[in-house]
Amino acid sequence: MAPVTDFKLARAGDVALVTIDNGEDWTKPTFFGERALESLERVLDELERGDFAAAVITGKPFFFAAGADITEFPGITRERAVEGARVGHGLFGRLRMLPFPTVAAINGACLGGGVELALHCTGRTISSAVRHFAFPEVFLGLFPAWGGTQLLPRLAGPETAIKVIVSNPLRQNRMLLGREVAQLGIADRLLEPAEFVDDSLAFAGELVEQGLERTEPDWSDAELIFRRARTAVDDAVHGAAPAPYVALDLIEGSREWAIAEGYRREEEAIGELLPGPQAQASIYAFHLVDQRAKKHPARPTAAPRKITKVGIVGAGLMARQIALLCLRRLELPIVIRDVKQEIVDDALSDLRAELERQVEKGRYDEGKGRFLAALASGSVDDQGFDDCDLVLEAVFEELELKKRVFAELEEIVTEDCILATNTSALSIADMAADLRHPERVVGMHFFNPVALMPLLEVVRAPETGETALATAWELGERLRKRPILVQDAPGFVVNRVLTRMTRVIMDAIEHGTPVDEVDEAVMSLGMPMAPSVLLQLVGPQVADHVLERMHDAFPDRFPLSPALSALAAGDEPVVLEDAPRTRVQVVEEVLEAVADEIHRLLEEGVVAEAADVDTCLLLGAGWPFFLGGITKHLDQIGMSERLFGHTFADMSAAAPA
Repeated sequence: MAPVTDFKLARAGDVALVTIDNGEDWTKPTFFGERALESLERVLDELERGDFAAAVITGKPFFFAAGADITEFPGITRERAVEGARVGHGLFGRLRMLPFPTVAAINGACLGGGVELALHCTGRTISSAVRHFAFPEVFLGLFPAWGGTQLLPRLAGPETAIKVIVSNPLRQNRMLLGREVAQLGIADRLLEPAEFVDDSLAFAGELVEQGLERTEPDWSDAELIFRRARTAVDDAVHGAAPAPYVALDLIEGSREWAIAEGYRREEEAIGELLPGPQAQASIYAFHLVDQRAKKHPARPTAAPRKITKVGIVGAGLMARQIALLCLRRLELPIVIRDVKQEIVDDALSDLRAELERQVEKGRYDEGKGRFLAALASGSVDDQGFDDCDLVLEAVFEELELKKRVFAELEEIVTEDCILATNTSALSIADMAADLRHPERVVGMHFFNPVALMPLLEVVRAPETGETALATAWELGERLRKRPILVQDAPGFVVNRVLTRMTRVIMDAIEHGTPVDEVDEAVMSLGMPMAPSVLLQLVGPQVADHVLERMHDAFPDRFPLSPALSALAAGDEPVVLEDAPRTRVQVVEEVLEAVADEIHRLLEEGVVAEAADVDTCLLLGAGWPFFLGGITKHLDQIGMSERLFGHTFADMSAAAPA
C-alpha cells in the first residue's frame, strides 16, 4: 500500500510550521491524493481558527512535494477530473487567502502540484541544494490545473511561465536547480541547506514586519512571446498533442482573467484533457519508465558476478561512449583494445578530453578528473584483459569478426569472465556457437548517444546463463540504464520495429513521394525527429546494414531498399515508380507495419508483453509519451483490433505472469 501524505502542524513561537510528510524517506515522494487533500483541509481549518502571525510550509528531508497522485488518473471521467481540479483550487485558494503571510520553504524536490501549493503562498524560499523543480504536466499530456497557469505568469511574467510550464517539459522534462528558481524570480530567497528552516522562519518574520514588494511582470512583448512559443510547440509536437497549446492559451488568458475565472478555465480544460487519449497514454508511459522499468518483473534473480575491471574491444564511436560511461559511473579500471595503436591512443585522448570538460563544468574537481583518466588504458594486444570481470565487444557489425573476437578472448580471460556484445541486430547464439563456454555470452545493446538514451536491451541467447544475465542487468543499472530483457532474435526490439518503419518510408520515397511530404506525415504522429534527419543522425550506411541483416532473417517483410542503398552510397534516393503516397496513406502504412511487427515479435516471445515494446521505444528511440510508446495508441485508434481481432493490452493480459 502506498504511503499517505499528511500535513503536520506545529508551532514555532507565533508562526505555524506545516510539514508535508508521508513517513518515508526521500525515495518515496509525497503525493497529493484524496487523503492528503483531506489532511490539508484539516490543517487549513486550524490555521484559519488559530492565532498565528505567519505560516511556513516545508517538506520532509530532501523532498518538498511531488503534486497530484497520478495513480488516480487512469480511466478517470470528465466529471471526476473537473472535481479534482475544483477541490485543489478551493484548498489552495484558502491557503492564499489566509489573513497572515505564508512562506513555502522549498527544501527539496518540488514538482507539479507542489509548485502550485508554493505559488499560493505569500513568498517562497528555496534551498541551494534543490535539484528538481518543475511542472512536468505538459510532458504527461496535461497542464498544471491547480492554479499554476494563472499564478506563475502573474508572479514572474509570461516568458518565465512559458519556459517552466511548456518549454522545459517538452525538452525531455527539464528540471530547474534551486538557484535558477531564484534567478527567475519564482523564489524570493535562495538559502543554504544547513539552517534552511530557521532562515525560512526568519523570512516569514520579515514578511510580518515589512511585507513584500514586487514589481509587476512585463507583458509588453507578449504577442511576440506567445507567437514564438506556439511555433516552438509546433516544431516539437506537430499538433499531435493538445496539452502544450492549451497551457499556452491559459497562460495568455491569465493577463485578463480574474483568479476565479482562471480557475474555472483550468477546470474546464482539464476535464477535456485528462480523460483524453494523449493524457491517458502519457500516464501509461510514465508508469512504464518510472515504476515498471525500475522494478521490472523479468529482473534476474541470480547473483551477479562482481565487477572490478571492464574490458572493451573496439575504439569506435559507440565503444568510446560506453567506455566513458563506465569510467564515470563505475569508477573502475577500463582497458580498450583495437587493431591500431593510433586508434586506441585517439580514443584515450577523447576520454581524457571529455573528463577535462567535466572538470571545467564543475562536475568534478581536478583530482577526481585525473583519477578517472588514470583508470583508462589500452593497447593493440591482449595486455590487461586477463583480469577483467566483463569484456564487451563493440566492433563492426560483422558476424565472423565478432566470432573471432570472442574466440580470442576465450583464450585470455578467466573462465568466469562475462563476455558481452553490443551488437544491434546479429544473433548472440551464432556469435557464441564455437565457444567452450557459450553460457557466459550475453547481449548488452546500448543506444546512441549512450550518455543520454536510458535503454539497455539485455539479450538472452538460448545458452546464456543466469549469472551472465544477472551481471549484465546489474551493470546496466549501475550505469543508470533501464534494462529490458529481450530474447535473441534479429534486431531485438527497437531496431526491428524502427527498420520495419524505415522500410515503409523508403517504399514511399521509391514510389515518388517527396521526402519532405514523408517527413511531415510521420511527424504528424508527434515523433521527435523527421525520418530524414534521424537517418542522417544514425547514418544511412548503418541503417542499410541493419536492413540487410533483417532481410536475411525476414526477406518478405524487409526487402532491400534501392533508395536506402543509394543514400548509403552518398547518392540521391532511387525512385522506381511515379505513384506517390498521400500523407494519410504514409501514416496508415507506417502504423500498420509497426503494429504488424510488434504483434509478430510478441507472438515469438522476443519480449513478454507489449509494455516492454513500449518501454523500449520510449527509452531507446525517444518516442513520445503521448503515444504511450506505440501500442497504447494503436489500441486507442482501433488499429490493433482491426488488424488482429484483439488489442495489444489483451495480449499482455493473456501473457503468463
